[in-house]
Amino acid sequence: MTDSAARTEHGPGEPAVPGQRGAFVRRIGLFQATAINMSQMCGIGPFVTIPLMVASFGGPQAVIGFVAGAVLALADGLIWAELGAAMPGAGGSYVYLRQAYQYRTGKLVPFLFVWTAMLFIPIGMSTGIIGFVQYLGYLWPGMGQTEGDVTGLAVIALIVTLLWRRVDHIARITAVLWCVMLTSVLLVIIAAFSNFSPDRAFTYPAHAFEVTTHHFWIGFAAGLTIGIYDYLGYNTVAYLGAEIKNPGRTVPRAIVYSILGIMGIYLLLQIGTLGVIDWKEMLDPGSTASSSVASAVLERSWGKGAANVVTLLILVTAGASVLTGLLGGSRAPYDAAREKVFFRPYAKLHPRHGFPVLGLGTMGVLTAVGFLIGRHTDLATLIQLLTAVMVIVQALAQVLALSVLRRRQPGLRRPYRVWLHPLPSVVALVGWLVIYGYADENAPGRHPIEWSLAWVAAGCVAFVLWAAYEKVWPFGPREISEEYLHAPDPDAVPDAADDRGQDPDGNPDSKEPTPA
Repeated sequence: MTDSAARTEHGPGEPAVPGQRGAFVRRIGLFQATAINMSQMCGIGPFVTIPLMVASFGGPQAVIGFVAGAVLALADGLIWAELGAAMPGAGGSYVYLRQAYQYRTGKLVPFLFVWTAMLFIPIGMSTGIIGFVQYLGYLWPGMGQTEGDVTGLAVIALIVTLLWRRVDHIARITAVLWCVMLTSVLLVIIAAFSNFSPDRAFTYPAHAFEVTTHHFWIGFAAGLTIGIYDYLGYNTVAYLGAEIKNPGRTVPRAIVYSILGIMGIYLLLQIGTLGVIDWKEMLDPGSTASSSVASAVLERSWGKGAANVVTLLILVTAGASVLTGLLGGSRAPYDAAREKVFFRPYAKLHPRHGFPVLGLGTMGVLTAVGFLIGRHTDLATLIQLLTAVMVIVQALAQVLALSVLRRRQPGLRRPYRVWLHPLPSVVALVGWLVIYGYADENAPGRHPIEWSLAWVAAGCVAFVLWAAYEKVWPFGPREISEEYLHAPDPDAVPDAADDRGQDPDGNPDSKEPTPA
């Protein structure tokens, strides 16, 4: 059976029939998609990584890291935008890598992606819970290790419970959480600039910008790694491609809008914080500025009461980031399981709410395991390990996949094409290579490069065993599936209504077809 024959009768770009079980329905619009992306991108990240960024650069010139991260995120985001608009399926990178690399290596590359995604997605979410507990310590000074562990596990359980429902209901929840996220970061920014010292923010140590030194580039690579970690999440909407309305327009816009919006927020947050807290204080592991820098900013600007209130909002923001991350991540193994490239039970959707049950459950459990492990190591090391594993299997492979697909499938419908191609691909390629090449130097003794290569090697062994069992390449013929070349245009058909004859927002379904 070929890949295309193994799929359901719905084309990958076609809305599911209302009321039919076992298929996704397009329910998420542009505002909700952008809110999901921004909630995932912001989260607890900038509130816990500002001191790490300062430590990497050794001074307030750390703002370079956020700018570099934004450039890499935008270049890579444009690649996601073209691929996500052209192939709006569940699982994001799995779909793109399967389509691009099937001609020479069969299902090897998409198999390695799913193999790796089941590791790097929950590890990424576990860092959000670690940051949550770290900030909770500001409100609960006497919290011990056990109390922190139990609290983190309880938060993970709550998030999985919130995700146990229809995606349009989740989208409404994320819209509310997005408002909380914006409120929290804006309050921190306003508080910072109400007590802002230009001398503190823009007084740099000697030799801060000596770009000819090896020390500068080690710090730059570390800062770029932290910066892109803070921006990660701009691709969440692509993982939900099968549930996005008008994906040819919505996916690119949601990605670009969210990156630009978060870039402005991060730059103001970083500069404002450096204008209130002396950067040397952030390097003191015993100070509030090193563990809860945003709370320290609020306390010095508006007092302890305001700091407590906004810290609560920051905790909600952290939870929102993990929620949206698990929402997208739970879809990663879905298409692979449908096409027998992963364990088949992962292809089953909830009979009533239409979400992948096993994918969500597994991601929740692995996030809990990653959280418990991460509580006994440092956050910077965990970020390095997470990024190294992701770069080698997803980021680099996907940059090349864009060019491969343009050559192999020139007739593929592309509602959006990367601006100034191939410049963004070159920028993304160089950025990811810098991050990967300096990974060992920025995590001494942890060997993230070696661990990432070992994980990929183990995945190759697992693929050989799986391929021999399934009798696929290299133990059988390559199965070429170009179904997106022939799929109906999802932007040219009315959005699927829900079971009551209404649109996903509960209004009478009067939407007209949208031209491509």
